[in-house]
Amino acid sequence: MVKASAAKVSAVRASVVQPEPWRIDPAIHGAGLGLRRGLMAPLSEHADAVASAVNFMEVAPENWVGLGGRWKRRFAEFSDQYPLVSHGLSLSLGGPEPLDMGFLHDVRHFLRDNDVRCYTEHLSYCSDHGHLYDLMPIPFTEEAVHHAAARIRQVQDFLGQRIGIEHVSYYAAPGQQMSELDFVCAVLEEADCGLLLDVNNAYVNSINHGYDAAQYISGLPGERIMYVHVAGHFDEAADLKVDTHGSAVTDPVWALLSHAYAEFGVLPTLLERDFNFPSVPELLSEVRQIRALQSAGESAAGGAAVR
Repeated sequence: MVKASAAKVSAVRASVVQPEPWRIDPAIHGAGLGLRRGLMAPLSEHADAVASAVNFMEVAPENWVGLGGRWKRRFAEFSDQYPLVSHGLSLSLGGPEPLDMGFLHDVRHFLRDNDVRCYTEHLSYCSDHGHLYDLMPIPFTEEAVHHAAARIRQVQDFLGQRIGIEHVSYYAAPGQQMSELDFVCAVLEEADCGLLLDVNNAYVNSINHGYDAAQYISGLPGERIMYVHVAGHFDEAADLKVDTHGSAVTDPVWALLSHAYAEFGVLPTLLERDFNFPSVPELLSEVRQIRALQSAGESAAGGAAVR
């Protein structure tokens, strides 16, 4: 069988109208930035420059649920100005313990009270009789597919909306019976949920586990992508990268982002930076790099609208 060229595959995908269930709110477009408490003051000091570069922001509900007073007021300053998406940290979708329904109740109110346009979580687990304070890898097995997918459907039913899952960085694959790509695709299909494409995770995992990151991204169901993450990582060794979100995005990750746009069309893309915060002008230069790649991708697609 003759394999279709990447250009032809991309053209076919571009001609297909996305299914309505995972078409993200039109307010989420262009380039976004993760909102962290440590960034609030400097971002406010450069409010005009931030507003000219950033289209939307992302928040973790765990950092804001139940807060009042000064922090609630500061949060409102940003939520009133920027459309929000929410990316969770502790739902433990692959964990053995029952889902924390009390926390999900808080999340549901947080999403509605702040007009959050979509909610995503990590395809991992982080609790077992208490929080583990890390995102642990789910075994790549059929049993784990069914377990995680059932829990994702439970979350979607409770929230009354589809959610997105992020394929995580991992450093060991215990009990592996299938490839990471097959596992992620199987969970997406069985749970009938959206995908948060993390380009840096794809790069880090490709180095650590010896696969082609571009092929991995091309194998994902692009019609399910809600938006995209880019971030920096730590180079522990030539064959070991650590996903940290504490440094600048590297050239190979930017190249993979361009590849994703060529494969699936230009997508809303958000910069994550969790610590070692640079100056706001330096941070915004990376946001503008996203916008530059989006413009290039739009031009290459013949002027198709940026999603």
